[in-house]
Amino acid sequence: MIHFQRIAATAATACATVLFCAQSAWAAIPIQQWTQASGARVFLVESPAIPMLDVQIDFDAGGRRDPAAQAGLASLTAAMSNKGVLARGSDPALDQNAWSEAWVDLGASFGAGAGDDRMSFSLRTLTYPDLMDKAVRLAARQLGEPAFAADLWQRERQRISASLKEADTKPATHAGRAFQSAVYGSHPYGYELTQATLDRIQTEDMRSDFSRMVLPCRATVSLVGAVNKAQADALVQTLLSRIPAGQACAPLPAVGEIAPLAAARDIRIPFASAQAHVFIGQPGYKRDDPDFFALTVGNYVLGGGGFVSRLTAEVREKRGLSYSVYSYFAPGLHAGAFTIGLQTRPDQAVEAVKVSRDVLAKFVADGPTEAELQAAKDNLIGGFALRIDSNRKLLDNVANIAWNHLPLDYLDTWTQRVDKITTADVKAAFARKLQPEKMVTVVVGGAQ
Repeated sequence: MIHFQRIAATAATACATVLFCAQSAWAAIPIQQWTQASGARVFLVESPAIPMLDVQIDFDAGGRRDPAAQAGLASLTAAMSNKGVLARGSDPALDQNAWSEAWVDLGASFGAGAGDDRMSFSLRTLTYPDLMDKAVRLAARQLGEPAFAADLWQRERQRISASLKEADTKPATHAGRAFQSAVYGSHPYGYELTQATLDRIQTEDMRSDFSRMVLPCRATVSLVGAVNKAQADALVQTLLSRIPAGQACAPLPAVGEIAPLAAARDIRIPFASAQAHVFIGQPGYKRDDPDFFALTVGNYVLGGGGFVSRLTAEVREKRGLSYSVYSYFAPGLHAGAFTIGLQTRPDQAVEAVKVSRDVLAKFVADGPTEAELQAAKDNLIGGFALRIDSNRKLLDNVANIAWNHLPLDYLDTWTQRVDKITTADVKAAFARKLQPEKMVTVVVGGAQ
């Protein structure tokens, strides 16, 4: 109980901290970076306002490393690593319930998840010495000796199987699946967990996958909180200390790039639903692309700015074809998709697709107006403080810098780089990246 009282007392300063961050948004955010003897790369922002620490540990073990026949292996491995640890030395085994209770007792949290590019572990703890040391050592056990219990996996497999069956009853599932397959082709970004791939995944596969890729030499560790460099360095060493010594840290096999689309594809899938789900898009760009800022600002005008975007004005406001329509880029280590998405009545789908395509083609050809560009820049710059107004949000940004090898002053120069974007920059960037005449269009809903 004492730990929860401490957290409640600490929360009283949270609002003040948010204000502090907002007021300091334009000041430099010093990111310290070093590499440990193990090869682990460490990135630290000291944030002493409250006695709290957030840590993210990233490994190149995301879905892009999945075998095609075992799509979903990375995400399932991460999820199962959260469900208990093995015994080692004087430390007893902890099943799923005991493991959860251990974290509750500390008033801290630790968990894992996997996306397309990385498997990530997140720790949050107060920095009182009696709590932080215990939390870090407990987290080290999950990194070093996850149980991957076979009996628990059988129960989890049944639950996941039921979820997959339920998802298959929804048009959004079929639309997303068809769109990803058409955009990414055979690239792992297009893989999806299915009943067939689920049936091929065993705990032995998880354990092998985990031990091969979750190694200190492959770790990228980001920290934001009330610790200094010496404390952070010792903390990271402790976090990674229980990972068994394994094979030499040879480079992982290269993952191929996503092939550009050769021609347009129009995929219509009948489905008995009140709404038709529509996706239009193509492969986009990598996260380290120099066009990132021009594309970010331009997409705000096109479809990322909510009710002030062109797509919303033409599709929703002028024609009433959809309540919501949007566009976004999803850059990663590979060219994540550019996507336009909306839902509409099945009998309006043809018109909604045509209007969306026309808006996109005109934007790629002409770019934004000066007024649109200025409004987009004003909104993005004005909202920058909200991107870093908590330790968690700041950690997300630091981890993004670390993972994508961005400059350490990336946050310090973000608003200036947005402000420098011109209409010509946006037009040129969109012309380089998008080919409206070659995009995939997926419509799920309505009769054949």
